[in-house]
Amino acid sequence: MIIQPKTRGFICTTAHPEGCARQVEKQIEYVKAQKKISGPANVLVIGSSTGYGLASRIVAAVGAGANTVGVFFDKPAEGSRTASAGWYNTAGFEAQISESGVKSFNIVGDAFSNEIKTQTIDLIKSELGQVDLVVYSVASPRRTHPVTGETFTSVIKPIGASYSNKTLNFHTGEVSDVTIGPATEEEVKQTIAVMGGEDWKMWIDALREAGALADGATTVAYSYIGPEVTHAIYREGTIGKAKNDLERTALELNESLSAAGGRAFVSVNKALVTQSSSAIPVVPLYISALYRVMKDKDLHENCIEQMYRLFADRLYAEETAVDDKGLIRVDDWEMREDVQAEVDKRWKEIDSANIEQLADLEGYRSEFFQLFGFRADGVDYEADTDANVPMPNLRP
Repeated sequence: MIIQPKTRGFICTTAHPEGCARQVEKQIEYVKAQKKISGPANVLVIGSSTGYGLASRIVAAVGAGANTVGVFFDKPAEGSRTASAGWYNTAGFEAQISESGVKSFNIVGDAFSNEIKTQTIDLIKSELGQVDLVVYSVASPRRTHPVTGETFTSVIKPIGASYSNKTLNFHTGEVSDVTIGPATEEEVKQTIAVMGGEDWKMWIDALREAGALADGATTVAYSYIGPEVTHAIYREGTIGKAKNDLERTALELNESLSAAGGRAFVSVNKALVTQSSSAIPVVPLYISALYRVMKDKDLHENCIEQMYRLFADRLYAEETAVDDKGLIRVDDWEMREDVQAEVDKRWKEIDSANIEQLADLEGYRSEFFQLFGFRADGVDYEADTDANVPMPNLRP
């Protein structure tokens, strides 16, 4: 079949297997060109098929020579429908590391469920014994609680009052004003239930109770803070409340793991084009401006550069540097005073007429489509392509 991008709002409903594989290959090539990391031996990545989770798995396997278990919720091709990008990404990852000598296993299913936790733990114990790093990188709009059966749905809203600012339709380049009404108390609660730290803690508790977490193990989850212009919709909104809960969970886990020499962190990462960030009003416009400024200053990083720096310069450095709240900050280049001053200056001026000059709109578009395997170098998108790609090392 000829596979072309088909978009619906902030998602693409098709994905290209060769394009996804090429994007994964580029990330692997980057890590191979860096210094080896003296890091973990056996790694569990929960949410391993896209974005920061995928990059974490690549850095662990390629940069540190670690065995990895990836847990993700992606679908294979069916009929005229392509597989999801995460499915193709993982298949591409497997193809690239199959000759490397490291072990790799994949579990597909709902990471929030007890069933997937049990399957994952059984796999770890039978194949690896224990894991010494757990990366929690789950991004989902809803969660069914494994004990109560209640389903929670997250929302992206401010709290307390409506919020108005500029936003961007990155498909058309139109800059417009958007107003978002405030969340209800129930919506805040549900967002925390989906995106907070409860499920992360459930994973760590289950691994420990089963003897599948090594003494001295590290666990890390991912967060974002960002600039003042996005705070009302992000850090001070419903998502921010969930991230606060995630950070409180890290402190709790760190205290409980420390008795066995273990550690728990939240890493605050840079704003990047992801399926999640594309859905948040205001954020695509901010990212477009940020990209232009950081590229002009030769500071731009994508997921793989961020995760290599997290592993090499933070988690597995002689000392793991954290801020006064105990957070790892690999958003430090984004939040540099000179970077933010220039972004803020451009933000005040940006409109539909000048966005191409003041922001990196084309860079944003390209990275969005690359998430789904499109606009990758060296791929013939007019060629007949088999969408049915098997998943190696799929368990159980």
